[in-house]
Amino acid sequence: MSLGGSDVSVHSPTSLVRTQSRMAMTQMQLIQSLGEAMNWFERELAWGVPPTELRHLCGRIGELYAALITNGRMATDVNQRGYDVVSAANERISVKTTAISGSGGHITFNARTLELVDRVMVFRVNTEEMQIEKLLDAPIAEVMNLMSQDSEGKRTLSLGRLEKKAVLRSDIATVREATFDEYRVRELENGSIEVEQDGVLVNPVKSALRVLAAKLNIGLLNGNGNAFNTRQLGSQVMNSIEALSENPSETLAQ
Repeated sequence: MSLGGSDVSVHSPTSLVRTQSRMAMTQMQLIQSLGEAMNWFERELAWGVPPTELRHLCGRIGELYAALITNGRMATDVNQRGYDVVSAANERISVKTTAISGSGGHITFNARTLELVDRVMVFRVNTEEMQIEKLLDAPIAEVMNLMSQDSEGKRTLSLGRLEKKAVLRSDIATVREATFDEYRVRELENGSIEVEQDGVLVNPVKSALRVLAAKLNIGLLNGNGNAFNTRQLGSQVMNSIEALSENPSETLAQ
């Protein structure tokens, strides 16, 4: 399956719609827009829309995340030739984002515009954890060695060629944190949840949150009978830990 870049407009909601020219966004605006895009993506999934039908929104999420972690800015023009983001170091970055799990699929690049690119970043939106995973961040010269040869003006990069990276701390700032036993739970500025166990990041996050939920007597379903997603369960866990610190006499499951 070919994964598009960022050349498709987002038509919902208003704050996500692209115009033909864009003003530079502040870091706070990038954070807010990224959170809105992730929330919209999550709602679409909850409504039964398959991730493969949300490529435009995946692309937007990846671009916002890339601009945020590079202290950069979105490309000034919509459908900018070759690249999507300009970093603080003035690197022109081509950003590709997928929601496909596993190593199947590939990413397509326009061979005619690769000369305009300095760096390539590839992300995956983990639909189970609702987290953004960085699959690749490298100079264009290195990435071209991983691509197929030019075929009718296109070059492809197989997701299977991207090495599995160790789980690293996110570049996004922490806005909330709670500790219980050997676990430390963090909420990041973009709404994502991180969990450490004995100082080591846990992946997948939701499995650790389920363990904590059991220890804290937290149900796994919301009021409508649907399972909490990772963000919701993380919030429930942190609320419970904070409440427990204020009232340590509460009895927990053994």
